[in-house]
Amino acid sequence: MKQTQNIHIRATIPLISPRQLKHEMPMSEAANQTVFESRETIKRILQGQDDRIMALVGPCSIHDREAALDYARRLRDVAEQVKDRIYVAMRVYFEKPRTTVGWKGLINDPHLDGTFDIATGVRAARSLLLEVAEMGLPTATELLEPITPQYIADLLTVASIGARTTESPTHRQMASGLSMPVGYKNGTDGNLQVALDAMIAAQSAHNFLGIDEDGQTAIISTTGNQDGFLIVRGGRSGPNFSAKHLGDASQRLSALHLTPRVVIDCSHGNSNKDYKQQATVWNDVVSQRLAGNDAIIGLMLESNINPGQQKPDSDRTKLTYGQSITDACIGWEETQELLLGTHAKLAKAFASTA
Repeated sequence: MKQTQNIHIRATIPLISPRQLKHEMPMSEAANQTVFESRETIKRILQGQDDRIMALVGPCSIHDREAALDYARRLRDVAEQVKDRIYVAMRVYFEKPRTTVGWKGLINDPHLDGTFDIATGVRAARSLLLEVAEMGLPTATELLEPITPQYIADLLTVASIGARTTESPTHRQMASGLSMPVGYKNGTDGNLQVALDAMIAAQSAHNFLGIDEDGQTAIISTTGNQDGFLIVRGGRSGPNFSAKHLGDASQRLSALHLTPRVVIDCSHGNSNKDYKQQATVWNDVVSQRLAGNDAIIGLMLESNINPGQQKPDSDRTKLTYGQSITDACIGWEETQELLLGTHAKLAKAFASTA
């Protein structure tokens, strides 16, 4: 009999179950408090019950644990200074979608050498999230498939579905069962409709195949996730953060009975893929908020300790500390300046209307 299965499969390697990993690295009381309280805060911001702006700030991707923790400590200190006007969460991105091929992130290839040691990757991801949560700093990440969340989702405050996957039924179903607020990015062409459709789909109940806590194939039955929001990130059609664009987005959300509030990604199409333009986008959006556009509830910023980007290298001694190996990021000094400067502007505006 001729072979008709696994023709292109090189190997199948068993992976630790989510339950086992959580037993090895249990959530602490401090981490639990951070996650629970930060999720509730984000929900209040989405519902218009908290007038702060949320800022999802951090590296394009995580590849170095020590640099990530260094960044987290810096961000925690600034977050404390601005917390009355800006609610800060750290981008802790472990999975990277690729247009063709390339390094797929810490979980997939933690050693940066093509060995794809996912067993080490999931441990590294959970360990880092646990430590950051124990600092009292909320975290945000993009989820690329329905398996990884079983290992790390209990430690996340915010999740996002990316521009390449917002149209995917698999990701919409996954989002319907996630326990945290989820942001949906517009498509790579700049089209908002795929994100709006995703928000509607994810609010509904679904039944689909996945894995349970023991890593067994299971039918996952969800209730639907009502805590969704739109992320505009520009696209091939150009940026979409202008007052006209955001007004149109808010109106389209309202017409569909969705939360008429928007988060602006300062990178990607909105910066024309030039990291040096992120501050321009940020300041423009903040000015719109100060001018009275309460539909703007948040910003996303790709930021690292050192600005720019470098190529991945398994020899870590050749890598610049705290610099991205995926999309180029702004540096820490500029990040701090944006957060503190924006806080000063918002605090002044708030004081004048109080």
